[in-house]
Amino acid sequence: MLVAPRRKTRVLHVGNVKIGGDNPIVVQSMTTSDTRDPAATLAQIAELAEAGCEIVRIAVPDRKAAAALPDIVPYSPVPLIADIHFEHTLALKALDAGIHGLRLNPGNIRKHEDVVEVVKKAKERMTPIRIGVNYGSVPPMPQEFVDEMATVNATQAELRAEWMVRTALGHIKILEDLDYHEIKVSLKAFEVPVMIEAYRRFAALPNDYPLHLGVTEAGTPRAGSVRSAVGLGTLLALGIGDTIRVSLTTDPTEEVFVGFEILKTLELRQKGATMIACPTCGRVEVDLFSIANEIDVFLNKIDEPIRVAVMGCIVNGPGEARDADVGLAGGNSKGIIFRKGKIVRTVPEADMVQALKDEILKVVEDRRNGVVEESVNEYQYKPMLTLTSV
Repeated sequence: MLVAPRRKTRVLHVGNVKIGGDNPIVVQSMTTSDTRDPAATLAQIAELAEAGCEIVRIAVPDRKAAAALPDIVPYSPVPLIADIHFEHTLALKALDAGIHGLRLNPGNIRKHEDVVEVVKKAKERMTPIRIGVNYGSVPPMPQEFVDEMATVNATQAELRAEWMVRTALGHIKILEDLDYHEIKVSLKAFEVPVMIEAYRRFAALPNDYPLHLGVTEAGTPRAGSVRSAVGLGTLLALGIGDTIRVSLTTDPTEEVFVGFEILKTLELRQKGATMIACPTCGRVEVDLFSIANEIDVFLNKIDEPIRVAVMGCIVNGPGEARDADVGLAGGNSKGIIFRKGKIVRTVPEADMVQALKDEILKVVEDRRNGVVEESVNEYQYKPMLTLTSV
């Protein structure tokens, strides 16, 4: 299935990062450090920025954390979002510190005049506010709503999704009534079907607010990455989503990696190298696991959007990886190094990894020098099969 055309939205400015419209889908993450410790927080922000994170959210749970923002915000290499709940004075302090965006649900602030004060200051600074609805924290469903949804035979996923959407619309109305429209919206849930349905329903409404995608509390790296890839990937393929965060219980730099991998897989963004590796089978005659892992680590240092193939079988390997910029197909204690489907050289097994690394660096250098390569015709792959007799 082709990726659907992207939903049209207004453009918001979070610091120097543009969100929505035709701008690239933005990868976000969140610090795990104590915001009351500026040095530790800035160190983690720097790590995230180095990993490619484009916007970082930081928790502002109390006044001490808010008081630390002047020592953080001006020194951040990327725009920052202040994550604030309930207490409007924290939002005011964040805005005074120059924060680039707020994650704040106005319906959770008790006094209307407090909301007015926050919106007035945010409007002066053109600071966007994200309405962040998580299913785990929505108010209880009123019985009349449950009864209404029963008339259309709504499933549990549809019931929950619709309630999330209506909760978000309630928050949005508070801001719209104050003539404030610098709004971004998220509708997160742990259950992927609920999350997908909520975003689909909201995206179908007559509005152009950018959407921030995420599966809340996605979990540990293995399960959470899969859950996020399914949820975010489905919506992105439908053309829904302007920013994403992969929520994982691990070092947040891993969230950035997975986020870009999702975008790269759908060919929505290109950042760094992409490795193609066969799943192994009984035909593999080289130590594919070690080779693939070593190349994977090596590629972390490559910023060029290059496709690298590591194939353990010379029967199908080169043909299956013919779209790769550079690759290796191993067999019979030897390996073929190929570029765009063309054989470059054959090397002994002991030299395969270094030969592939050298060729990767050469491809990067050639690109920077403006050298353009053409892919080989698919019918030219047959000579590669002769490796077993070499």
